[in-house]
Amino acid sequence: MLKKRDFQESQTLYELMVHPEVFPFVRHKAYSYDEFLFLTKQTIEAEERGELISRTILDEWGTPIGTINLFDVQDGAGFLGTWLGKPYHGKGYNQPAKDQFFEELFYELDIKSIFMRIRKVNVRSTKAAEKLPYVVLANETRKSLLDEINGGEDIYNLYEISRDQYTLYKLRTGHEVLHEEHQLKEA
Repeated sequence: MLKKRDFQESQTLYELMVHPEVFPFVRHKAYSYDEFLFLTKQTIEAEERGELISRTILDEWGTPIGTINLFDVQDGAGFLGTWLGKPYHGKGYNQPAKDQFFEELFYELDIKSIFMRIRKVNVRSTKAAEKLPYVVLANETRKSLLDEINGGEDIYNLYEISRDQYTLYKLRTGHEVLHEEHQLKEA
């Protein structure tokens, strides 16, 4: 479902990214295919320097359908950025990609917090974030960071996923699954 970014999927990703319902919400916009190749090269190099973590999201047939990234990585934290091509919206790809990415970030790469800055006008992303039981609105608890990200013309809400909250969620849901399996065996 996820793989490290490379150049082989560039044409497919570029075509998905430029869709008018996707493009406004992509952090690193490319206005041409050549620019997209250049940005992909920069992304790969930035990951090698430890500045970001970027993965390509694949469908069940291995076709690239979007990207998931942790930007501005420092002190065990970074900002989540994800996008899926329009044909893949609402098809159930987003959550499994996030789960796989979070597992890698928290348990393999020692990330402690993932922040999400979501434009207040981006209703779809806001609803998706607020559905997740391990996501906390951090506008008050991370006020200085919120003020920093709201220094431009776009206005954001700030959400946080801590490793502790995510781990607690995984333990709770894992326990619920085990409990349900045990009840089925007894029935």
